[in-house]
Amino acid sequence: MTSFFRPFLAAVIPAAAITLCLSGAFAQSPTPAPAASASPSPAPAASPSPAASASPSPATSPAPAASASPSPSPTAPPAAATTPPATSAPVQTADPFGLETTLEPKKVVMAKGSANWDSAFDTLIDSFKALNALLDKQGIKPAGNPMIVYTSTDDTGFTFLAEIPIDQDPKNLAKDMSVGKSPEGKALKFVHRGSYDNMDNTYEAITNHLDDKKLEAKDTFIEEYLTDPLKTAEDKLVINVYVPLK
Repeated sequence: MTSFFRPFLAAVIPAAAITLCLSGAFAQSPTPAPAASASPSPAPAASPSPAASASPSPATSPAPAASASPSPSPTAPPAAATTPPATSAPVQTADPFGLETTLEPKKVVMAKGSANWDSAFDTLIDSFKALNALLDKQGIKPAGNPMIVYTSTDDTGFTFLAEIPIDQDPKNLAKDMSVGKSPEGKALKFVHRGSYDNMDNTYEAITNHLDDKKLEAKDTFIEEYLTDPLKTAEDKLVINVYVPLK
């Protein structure tokens, strides 16, 4: 706003000066009138010359003022040019919920397991630890995020496959381990943020979404852990949940 008012004041100040000069001129012009009454014959010659000489002097002063006022005006556009960046703030988008996607099969090393709901997360962590220990011992780096594939569930617990993508086959697998492929095909993608204990809320929302869309899901679902479950605080977990469709 300052850059706008400065040229505005620069234009007003010369105008005020003109007004003062003109008022001074008008104040001086009545003085020759008494001289005309004292000497009638010289009065006509004397009074016109001061009046004519006085009026041009204030008239010439506005010329610089007129040339000065246009020059500050180009400063106004920069002030207007600074306003658009305020509207270019990044827009935060929500996590995908029910996004249609296609799962591509990956080579994985997997471990079978079962758990009850009370110790679910601890059991999953133990399976991931066993798989990571196997890979570390053989110098094999994971080729993707760890996953849990739920193969069956009931009121007391569930069975699952803990999977880690790999590029090469490990050796000396434990009895409950094998090498295979991760699930593939059409699925819906959901995102869970927070602790594993709050997964119930996410799955309830998923069930409502399937009912609203009248979609039929398979009897399995997949959790892809975007944050390392062995190193990340449980309340900071970020998990993609995939629901394969029939």
